[in-house]
Amino acid sequence: MKQFLKYVLATMVGIILSSILFFVICIVSIAGMIASEGASGKIEENSILRIRLQGEIVERADGGSVLDIFRSGEDTSIPLDEALDALRKAARNDRVKGIYMEGGMLVANPAELQELRQGLLEFKESGKWIVAYGDNFSRSAYYLCSVADEICLNPSGVIDWRGMSSQPIFYTGLMKKLGIRMQVFRVGTYKSAVEPFTGTEMSEANRQQVKSILQSIWDGMQADVARSRGLEVETLDTLADSQTVLADADAYVNARLADRLCYLSDVKYALKQRLGFAEDDDLTFTTLANVAVSDQLGDKTDEEIAVYYAYGEISDTGSYGFSQGHDITTKETLADLQKLREDDDVKAVVIRVNSPGGSAFASEQIWHEIQLLRASKPVVISMGGMAASGGYYISCGANKIIAEPMTLTGSIGIFGMIPDASELLTQKMGLSFDVVKTNAMSDFGAMGRPFSAGEQAKMQAYVNRGYELFISRVAGGRGMEKDSVKAVAEGRVWTGEQAFRLGLVDQLGGINDAIEAAAGLAGVERYTIGRYPVPEPWYASLFSSVTDDYMEERMRAALGEYYPAFALIRRIGKMEPIQARLPFDPNIR
Repeated sequence: MKQFLKYVLATMVGIILSSILFFVICIVSIAGMIASEGASGKIEENSILRIRLQGEIVERADGGSVLDIFRSGEDTSIPLDEALDALRKAARNDRVKGIYMEGGMLVANPAELQELRQGLLEFKESGKWIVAYGDNFSRSAYYLCSVADEICLNPSGVIDWRGMSSQPIFYTGLMKKLGIRMQVFRVGTYKSAVEPFTGTEMSEANRQQVKSILQSIWDGMQADVARSRGLEVETLDTLADSQTVLADADAYVNARLADRLCYLSDVKYALKQRLGFAEDDDLTFTTLANVAVSDQLGDKTDEEIAVYYAYGEISDTGSYGFSQGHDITTKETLADLQKLREDDDVKAVVIRVNSPGGSAFASEQIWHEIQLLRASKPVVISMGGMAASGGYYISCGANKIIAEPMTLTGSIGIFGMIPDASELLTQKMGLSFDVVKTNAMSDFGAMGRPFSAGEQAKMQAYVNRGYELFISRVAGGRGMEKDSVKAVAEGRVWTGEQAFRLGLVDQLGGINDAIEAAAGLAGVERYTIGRYPVPEPWYASLFSSVTDDYMEERMRAALGEYYPAFALIRRIGKMEPIQARLPFDPNIR
């Protein structure tokens, strides 16, 4: 009887394990088929490129996730690299007749919007049309859609055109209740990343720089929209004050922000008219992903311009949260850049930097590797949404720096931030600490007490040396005197347009301008563009990515609007103590 039960149990376990394995294989197979179908590269005659402006703009297309099969084609992001490639290919593909953009609640960095908008304008230069429709337009979506030949708004819809703001969150009161105090060491009047942990409002210096940044970006947005819509900048600014907030839909047409009010069925009919279709003919839409893989731009050659994507926070160890996106980690980045340096087919390298900075130590290591790369072949930096502090540190030594006018850059400064939890541990939790030591500094940074005056002096001196090193790297890379660098440093953040006037960047433009500049420096006319690092296929980290995605989604659902604060606490607990970075959340809205 025991043997019988043993065999039955073994059989049941085998069936369960086999079923689980079969389920995983099915999921993998289905996801693979969907992925293959979704990016086949086949474009039908009289196709319309549909761009749904919802979710967020991300720097690069990745390998996807197994969870994508449950999203039923819902767009959760727009990869900028994929979108720019698709727009260039669509402009020259006779089967793509035009673009249809659906406005929505798009979230994006201003510089990323600016680069995508420029791609749309270059598409229009081919003589093809763009039509935009939206039930509602976020400011980001409207900024993109303003290039359209026709903007249609739902009769019950709204256009968000109310200016820009920044509303940082301050954690000092919460930390005081917990019995935690931040010990701060910094250089730079404008190095405001520490303020949310030391005060309850912006310093005057920080308020000044944020106002300057916002105004620069807002002026650029208004100028772009004014040109496309045939309006005066002053008119747009007046509309933003109050006249567009939850206005009647007719008001947007009267203000010439939209061309007409219509429903989705009306827009589809208008698209058919543009194609010369009958009313009962079907429209054929294609996607950015499909067009991006449809053909090659130019002939393949042995000479290559490499584009290396360095985006996310700069760190020694990797992600600071559950799934905080991509990171610029020391080990991987150094290895990747070394391979590009040793590849004789790579004639020049464009490094696409989109980073708020991070570890000062890691930034110095990456800067050094870029200098080795530059000694071998030209290096051009293309700044994305932000390339500030550590992001600027790794950029400053390149042959040439190109930034978008709305890029956030500069922030040349260093800070250290180490929590003192002695009140929490001793008074609130009732713990006691004692020590036996052989030397005066043996218990440097010990738990249970704040830094002594001597330790504070040591930490500040360490931060000061890091700042001076940062200044010297910028001075050497930009061919400036140290005093000139210090005059625009102090941790102050600049937009790309401001940084260009200050000599911190060489040219205003996007990644395609950087590729052309790199080819010119290398002296090559015909070349292939290689993109690095090559994204892993979605199934390479199947189980870990599913777990990470699931955990993050559950935490977001449970914490709601408090999730960013939770993620921030996790990051601070894991990051290196000495940082060269922007504030943790620029909070530009």
